[in-house]
Amino acid sequence: MNLSRTSRLSTSRRTAAAVALALTGLVAATAPTASAAPTAPAAALAAPDIPLANVKAHLTQLQSIATANGGNRAHGRPGYKASLDYVKAKLDAAGFTTSVTTFTSGGATGYNLIADWPGGDPNQILMAGAHLDSVSSGPGINDNGSGSAAVLETALAVSRAQLKPTKHLRFGWWGAEELGLVGSKAYVNSLPATERSKFSGYLNFDMIGSPNPGYFVYDDDPAIEKTFKDYYAGIGVPTEIETEGDGRSDHASFKNVGIPVGGLFTGASRTKSSAQAQKWGGTAGTAFDRCYHSSCDTTANINDTALDRNSDAIAHAVWTLGSGPVDPPGDAYENTADVAVPDNGAAVTSTVTVAGHTGNAPAALKVGVDIKHTWRGDLVVDLLAPDGTAYRLKNSSGSDSADNVIATYTVDASAEAANGAWKLRVQDIAAQDTGYIDSWKLTF
Repeated sequence: MNLSRTSRLSTSRRTAAAVALALTGLVAATAPTASAAPTAPAAALAAPDIPLANVKAHLTQLQSIATANGGNRAHGRPGYKASLDYVKAKLDAAGFTTSVTTFTSGGATGYNLIADWPGGDPNQILMAGAHLDSVSSGPGINDNGSGSAAVLETALAVSRAQLKPTKHLRFGWWGAEELGLVGSKAYVNSLPATERSKFSGYLNFDMIGSPNPGYFVYDDDPAIEKTFKDYYAGIGVPTEIETEGDGRSDHASFKNVGIPVGGLFTGASRTKSSAQAQKWGGTAGTAFDRCYHSSCDTTANINDTALDRNSDAIAHAVWTLGSGPVDPPGDAYENTADVAVPDNGAAVTSTVTVAGHTGNAPAALKVGVDIKHTWRGDLVVDLLAPDGTAYRLKNSSGSDSADNVIATYTVDASAEAANGAWKLRVQDIAAQDTGYIDSWKLTF
């Protein structure tokens, strides 16, 4: 996992953003808000138990590869390519269609491995992935042999079950994550917009066997988050929202282009609190992974219970989310005309006119938004119904330092007439950054 962070926000800017946020919050409090995405189907096929011994056998192989190749499996080093070849051979033998894509980083060739399971709706892709590279200072068995091995064994379980999912299943192993998510960014950037729109979700698994573990769930997509939380509630294990590596693993590459994401994490260099130790066991006052990015991140640096639980949770999510009913495409209405968003200025709107529908809009109206902006935390975004009712899609946030707003929101618009002029309203509430509405669409 790559946990580097930079900050562009000065003290005065944070103060201004906080004041603006407080003012816009008053507006948001009076407006309906975008609802959570529909929950995962409850009637999915039961997932198999993932054998811990099989996952650990993969980790033993990754350790052996590192030992034989200078002690690591880093990008541009022979240990990485040997790791990829090992995973690919397992998938090829299990009946997957595999492909290796290349990219360049730091003057060295990098590799991603993609594996597709035959069948399923090609317009509804569920993908699970993990980064396969280590840092150069160690073999990277928890970071991230653990996620790579568990995703591999889940894929092999799909083959053993000869699963026939309703969605198309795809698995990925990324290179050069430790250098800034380079491999996953290269993959996502290679996908045409029409291909990106086919993804129903991407599940990321980075460090899931930490020796002093916590049980953290990404809170990005509500349906995916609920799937993992329901699994852990079912086995009596409490969870917390993942914050330590938020946006700093490969799911960020997918999230930044509007693909729903989720995943699991057991902690890196942060210290486990007394409350967390009481909840999960382990040692308070000690890092979740004391060998994070170190030479001691070996097969001895794995908590078997955490690895076992998380491996089973991955299978549960793949079976549940991959075997549920496929969403129909719906009728789409789009405006692709650019609209400039003034810096720290008045709100602007872009209009989509809906006609030919009877009755009201759906309870799960999809609002796809593509706003190019140099500081997304400045933006307040609303959907305006034809009668002027405002549905808050996004509040401003002084800590939201990423670029662009590329996301799909779900709004309960069942109280609104379907036909008429719907508007996307965008306001920049703080100075120093600029952008524009690139496009947006409604899907009924």
